[in-house]
Amino acid sequence: MRYVIVGNGVAGITAAAELTNRAAGAIEVYTSEPHPYYFRPQLPPFVAGEIPQERLYARPPSWYEERGIEVHLASPVKRLLPDQKRILLADGTEVAYDRLLLATGSRPFIPPVDGVDKEGVFALRTLDDALTIREYAAQCREAVVVGGGLLGLEAARALSALGLAVTVLEFAPRLLPRQLDEEGAVLFRRLVEGIGLRVALSAETTAILGNGKVEGVALRDGRKFPAQMVLFATGVRANTGLAAEAGLEVGRGIVVNERMRTSAPDVYAAGDVASFNGRSWAIIPQARAQAQVAAANMAGEEAIYEEIVPSTTLKVVGVDLTSCGVVNPEEEEYLEIRSAAPEAGRYVKLVLGDGVATGAVVLGDRALARKLERLVVQKAAIDPEEARRLVEGVA
Repeated sequence: MRYVIVGNGVAGITAAAELTNRAAGAIEVYTSEPHPYYFRPQLPPFVAGEIPQERLYARPPSWYEERGIEVHLASPVKRLLPDQKRILLADGTEVAYDRLLLATGSRPFIPPVDGVDKEGVFALRTLDDALTIREYAAQCREAVVVGGGLLGLEAARALSALGLAVTVLEFAPRLLPRQLDEEGAVLFRRLVEGIGLRVALSAETTAILGNGKVEGVALRDGRKFPAQMVLFATGVRANTGLAAEAGLEVGRGIVVNERMRTSAPDVYAAGDVASFNGRSWAIIPQARAQAQVAAANMAGEEAIYEEIVPSTTLKVVGVDLTSCGVVNPEEEEYLEIRSAAPEAGRYVKLVLGDGVATGAVVLGDRALARKLERLVVQKAAIDPEEARRLVEGVA
């Protein structure tokens, strides 16, 4: 049996490792990346100079050798040939497979803003991006980060650590609009600004200023911010091109069923590129879980993927922030229990739906964050009074 995996991110390498435990046969990984699998969340600290490049790599070369995983770096796939059960590499080589996993991940989405082609405009997605950004930042005094989400804030802190004056532009009226409610966002913004980052909200970027090179950013409302570099952190889009060209069913991602099977026989997908029930959270726990299910089914077992509760953790202002589940419910029947201590940098919110923990936001209390996250993931039933005591830290 020949197992071929396209992509060497968390989904691809997780699946490869699972296959070594579940199946006999050749396991081959093909990637356009020139680097072996690395921890993408560690790219901002790497940009900041806080960790060396060697610490980015998830596994030593011996790990792949011991497990018989053959990784082909700098080997981009040009085309899928599902009718022939082959893939075509950019150099013209055809590779046959018995089972194929598409783990091609996602790419940065950069909005169609005037001037995005100027020198000094970046996105942070790959190790090569990080290397280029760090080198370019050395000649800059000011930077603008477009996007006040998780990656945007981590990238902004990294550039600030390099000595740049950094402004974060967020289109929404608050930072982390997917992870925070209004009250929590007010406190969080204060903490972000407390470490030296400038924040502009309700900021719609319309143009990158400068003659060939970045000199600043202009907003629709007339505000302008000087900068010699701009980093876009405005979301990602699934890399569905190969699948779409091969005739696979594609929506926001490659459409998969509960076994991670695509519309093509013996072809599976997992991670950022996969779309299950019309959704993709593009988070590491989801990628790992989907890769494990895909590998099990590729090996001939029967495994079912169950959607996980989206959860994110960020430490960017010296305090921990955890957000999981439904944190901004629109229906009135949800009960929202809050506790705030702004002077201590602490904010807690627990959302109950029909007496069940459905969402939580915790700022500045790691121990409580773990406890509430566990309740949300387990969809635990909890009495409102007990929940209130828990949120207030007296339970």
